[in-house]
Amino acid sequence: MYFLGFDLGSSSVKACLVNAESGTAVASAFFPETEMAIEAPQPGFAEQQPENWWKNACLASKAVLKKANVQPGDVKAIGISYQMHGLVVVDKDFTVLRPSIIWCDSRAVPFGNRAFDDLGHDRTLQHLLNSPGNFTAAKLAWVKAHEPDVYAQMHKFMLPGDYLAARMTGDIVTTASGLSEGVFWDFQDDQPAKFLLDYFGFDSGLIPTIKPTFAPQGELSASAAAELGLSAGTPITYRAGDQPNNAFSLNVLEPGQIAATAGTSGVVYGVSDQISYDSKSRVNTFLHVSHTAQTPRYGVLMCVNGTGILNSWLRNQVLRRSIGYDEMNVLAHEAPIGADGLLCLPFGNGAERILENADLGASFHGLQLTRHGLPHFIRAAQEGIVFALYYGIQIMESVGVGLQTIRAGEANMFLSPLFRDTLANLTGASIELYNTDGAQGAARGAGIGLGYYKNATEAFAGLHVVRTIEPDMRAQEAYRDTYERWLEVLHQND
Repeated sequence: MYFLGFDLGSSSVKACLVNAESGTAVASAFFPETEMAIEAPQPGFAEQQPENWWKNACLASKAVLKKANVQPGDVKAIGISYQMHGLVVVDKDFTVLRPSIIWCDSRAVPFGNRAFDDLGHDRTLQHLLNSPGNFTAAKLAWVKAHEPDVYAQMHKFMLPGDYLAARMTGDIVTTASGLSEGVFWDFQDDQPAKFLLDYFGFDSGLIPTIKPTFAPQGELSASAAAELGLSAGTPITYRAGDQPNNAFSLNVLEPGQIAATAGTSGVVYGVSDQISYDSKSRVNTFLHVSHTAQTPRYGVLMCVNGTGILNSWLRNQVLRRSIGYDEMNVLAHEAPIGADGLLCLPFGNGAERILENADLGASFHGLQLTRHGLPHFIRAAQEGIVFALYYGIQIMESVGVGLQTIRAGEANMFLSPLFRDTLANLTGASIELYNTDGAQGAARGAGIGLGYYKNATEAFAGLHVVRTIEPDMRAQEAYRDTYERWLEVLHQND
């Protein structure tokens, strides 16, 4: 008996099979093998074709079954994790009306900011806990204003994971957690935010049916099952945005626990049992996957868009793929802490929430042609990413989310010794790396949603720490001195 998890990212769709009894991952696969394209028809735009998500999900599903030699009928439930804050719009025939506007697209910032001002900051924050900013609601407002013909044909809007599930089942449903990620949720009234819908002129009928996070949400249709290589009738029993799901994957469910990721973007996500918000909406509060009316759980999320994408840009564009990431890490260690004065602002992947939705772009500062070489650039980039994350962590601390231990999967930027050492030394926090990822977490979530696992303790029996990084307090002063210089550069450019 197995559970299948999908993780729909902006780079690929990953699938993972978890053995229900042992709780261990038996196989995983992802497609495409090179990163999925992000289309930018205008500056600040970021779009993807939902059909590509589906095609890659089908390829990953078939590949993981073949790799594990598992029969379709042995998969008893499916879980879905997905890139947050995206927008998919479909008509009554379920035809996608335009490319998805994804998480790092900046076009909707003016719509969100105007709503924040018009509705009143206090009222908006008290009910939504966030400014509409650049989230899904503001993106839908952009479509309504700039593509009225598309808006007129709309039957439903969806988040990316809702779309993937709908392709599987034919049912268009979402979750309260998902709606909170799109800033459609009224935390005071515990329902979709009517005052925001009225302000933007959205018909409430555009909202999909709301289902619990852990519960049956539909069954595979015969046609979808055939494309996925699975059995018709297999239920989808869990879905969540990628960052709440990453926290769930690391068994981060209770107040005081912290999860982090460092893929294309970098995120630090803390759990609280108290409603809190940043007055400037630089960090964001959503319903966590474990939230119930009886035991409230809120996820406070800090995101830096320009994280792993900067590292990959250096490798792909500057180094022309001549060396791998491991070799880049070796080179970076040839430069000293602080990269001999070379500093990097890593913000080059759209508007940054921690900067109040400013889009600064990425830049290097203090370049000396007679002193700096490739090792300095690589080190400055990775240090700059960590400095940006720490800047956001300090904002999280100001709203009551403390930091002592960081849990993360052993993947992406956390594979870099320089990155993880810099993060541990600057923050003073221990870092625990686990044998998990988003697709594994989605599979375990499916087991809970099916009722096979009675609680998180059973679901995470196969989760283990594979590496612990302790801070070197002797290096902290050097990192913090460099961070102070980095802050000066940031404030000169914001």
